[in-house]
Amino acid sequence: MAVMTYREALNLALREEMQRDPRVFLIGEEIGVYDGAYKVTQGLLKEFGERRVVDTPICESGFTGVAVGAAMLGLRPVVEMMTFNFSILALDQIVNSAAKMYYMSGGQYNVPIVIRGPGGPAHQLAAQHSQSMEVYFYHVPGLKVVRPSTPRDAKGLLKSAIRDDNPVIFIESETLYGIKGEVPEDPEFTIPLGKAEIRREGTDVTVFAYMGMVYRVLEVAEELAKEGISCEVVDPRTLRPMDVDTMIGSVRKTHRAVVIEAGAGFAGMGSEISAFVTENAFDDLDAPVERVTGANAPMPYAKNLEQAKTPSKEKIIAAIRRVCYA
Repeated sequence: MAVMTYREALNLALREEMQRDPRVFLIGEEIGVYDGAYKVTQGLLKEFGERRVVDTPICESGFTGVAVGAAMLGLRPVVEMMTFNFSILALDQIVNSAAKMYYMSGGQYNVPIVIRGPGGPAHQLAAQHSQSMEVYFYHVPGLKVVRPSTPRDAKGLLKSAIRDDNPVIFIESETLYGIKGEVPEDPEFTIPLGKAEIRREGTDVTVFAYMGMVYRVLEVAEELAKEGISCEVVDPRTLRPMDVDTMIGSVRKTHRAVVIEAGAGFAGMGSEISAFVTENAFDDLDAPVERVTGANAPMPYAKNLEQAKTPSKEKIIAAIRRVCYA
């Protein structure tokens, strides 16, 4: 095992997959000469050359469309969105081309494309650069949606996404790029898509969270353990397909569930998890499912308002105490 940052784990995954498969290439804004806005592609242009690390103009619809066509013809492109907020400009290419091509061609065309980059709450990047974009994509049949929370997951899930024959939306976190963790150095190490991870074992309540919210929930679990409340923390990791078996199994053990998400809440991931928990484990529940979400407002620029917009430790603790009748 090596200790590396989330950013370095992503870089290693890209390098290993490009070495393993000559069909893999990278395309996006400032990913080559500049090494990427967040340095995830650092050093890859020098190693693989400009035919496999392609700097593009500022035109998300254009370079995403090029990548979809390349995937249809047998290549395996990895598209970098400088921030996933910019993917809005390529929704037609992602939703109407990449996601639907296999179905509309009667299985004649796979689209093995990964669209990756940072998304969600960041550090004072305001309303147009801090959106939780996963909600735009997991509703679309044909897309897989991944949000890795740790350096280990970043490497293992990105490698699986690149090897997958379907289009994968791979949303990272700007706030996690610098965190460190143990990462297997084995070039064949992968983590299957659609498999949740139990981050902390517990007996009293299951708390679902992903990305930055995982770390906040783990801090909450430590505090509540002092009160005698045992939290099981479950990270879906892949939002579509979702590991319903692991998640429902945890609820059937603890008999309570709280769902945390940084997004605005309405029709969000918390709604979906709450629905399938209620549908599949209603008789196992000792309390209604609680949701703690971001405020239903654009992300403010001011730091104090940005913190108020996202789920706080206090709100999470209050929700867990409610379901535990504490």
